[in-house]
Amino acid sequence: MFGILLVDKPLGISSHGVISRLRKTLGTRRIGHAGTLDPLATGLLVVAVGPATRFLQYLDLEPKTYVVTYKFGESTTTYDAEGEITETKPVPSNLADEIQLHLPQFLGRIAQVPPIYSAIKHQGKKLYEYARSGQEIAVKTRHIFIHSYETNSVSATEATFTIVCSGGTYIRSLAHDLGQAIGCGAHISELRRTGAGAYQITDSFPLDQITPSNLIPVKSALKHLPFVVLNPDQILHIRHGRSFNHPNPIDHPKAALLTEDGNVVGIANVSNAITLQPECVIPAEVFDQITANL
Repeated sequence: MFGILLVDKPLGISSHGVISRLRKTLGTRRIGHAGTLDPLATGLLVVAVGPATRFLQYLDLEPKTYVVTYKFGESTTTYDAEGEITETKPVPSNLADEIQLHLPQFLGRIAQVPPIYSAIKHQGKKLYEYARSGQEIAVKTRHIFIHSYETNSVSATEATFTIVCSGGTYIRSLAHDLGQAIGCGAHISELRRTGAGAYQITDSFPLDQITPSNLIPVKSALKHLPFVVLNPDQILHIRHGRSFNHPNPIDHPKAALLTEDGNVVGIANVSNAITLQPECVIPAEVFDQITANL
């Protein structure tokens, strides 16, 4: 089995839980995902099956799009509804005006402090492990990019937004930080990922309906990269890690390497527009198994 799945993750299950279920459904252990979703989040989870896991890092998965609801007036330990409430404050009666006043500071390239309840590692341990043991540590700031931050609706204590952002953005921190800027606190009550680069939630399938027929060919998933067709001698070269020159300039830092039959065999770095250095190559024995099942 070799391909990409677009899964609509249901509420209440972790991204790893999705992978565990798919391993049983598809009968294979070699499955991975890109872009973790918390158990309280739903929506698009991009999954690679079989040797396609080698190509996850090369997929067109940015920017990410989310539809999210914030509850104002309550701050929590985890910045979402799963955590304990740490503070309650009155919500301004002009909440919509306050939101529009403060949103501009969260657009473009900004510095963000991830939640302490996150899987980011610090000195070999995940941050949430420090939080659960009561240890206080300084969480490092990271830079992210917010392409757009649109207000969909506002009620007395809640607001729903559509956010388009770079990978690595913590929407929980955006909720917390906007609540702090307004002065009443806020946390996420609902979160749904609706897009990741070239993929939309409308292209996905519910977890309990996934079958092998839903697999997207890796070649289709890499269509944002230039394709370079190799002859058998060149394939032998790249399997030994050797670079080669392409006769035509390539205007991209990476290229997908294909056999003459049109099957993806690897990824190469492109330098000087013509020199291709193999970076990720499917071993011959694995490739033969893949093509035998096509």
